[in-house]
Formats: sequence, structure tokens, C-alpha cells
Amino acid sequence: MKTIALIFIGGGLGSVTRFGLGKWITSIHSSVFPYGTLGVNVLACLLLGWLIGVADHKQMLSDSSRLFWTIGFCGGFSTFSTFSAETISLVQSGLHLSGALYILASVVLCLLATYAGLYLGNHIN
Repeated sequence: MKTIALIFIGGGLGSVTRFGLGKWITSIHSSVFPYGTLGVNVLACLLLGWLIGVADHKQMLSDSSRLFWTIGFCGGFSTFSTFSAETISLVQSGLHLSGALYILASVVLCLLATYAGLYLGNHIN
């Protein structure tokens, strides 16, 4: 039951953080391109990579903390479903190039961010 509670609380906090940060990033841009979701997902991947690096290679997180932060917070913070819906919306609006760029940017930047996070978690004291 403790595990479920940790994931639940972490997920809720991650979701609220995603909502606020995503709205803020979106308010900076006057474009239909979903910068808010892209920014949040890249940041979530960077954080997740760093947390895994810290947990696995430096043993600096307890099992409970790892569940809270990785599955809970990062799971709630990142959003594949919104990415999917926004991609379809771009394509349905006739913005095929923007949709393709969004897919490419999301995959490449999120993978690079996760790798960078792992690197930081493994190599930075």
C-alpha cells in the first residue's frame, strides 16, 4: 500500500507541475506548435535519466524515493498521450511538416535528454 501511495502522490505532483510549466511555456510562444508539451517532455526525460543514474550508479536514492520520483513524479510529469493528440491535431489542421518536426524533435530531444541525464547522474558528484 505504501508503494501505491508514493506513486500516487508523486504522479499527482508531476501532473500539476506539467500543467503549470506547460501553460507557462505555451504562453511565451504565439505559435500553434506545441512547445509546452515538448519542453515538459524533454525536461522529464532529463530528470528521469538523472534520477536513474543517481539511483543505479551512486545508490543515492532509497527504493521508496526512486518509486516516488521515477514512476510517480516523472510518470505524471511527462505526457505521451498529449504528444499524440497534439501531433494528430497538427496533421488534421494540414500542418504536416509541423507534425513531422514535432515527432522528430520529441523523439530525438527526449532520447538525448535521457542520455544526458544518465550521464550527469553517473558522472557529476
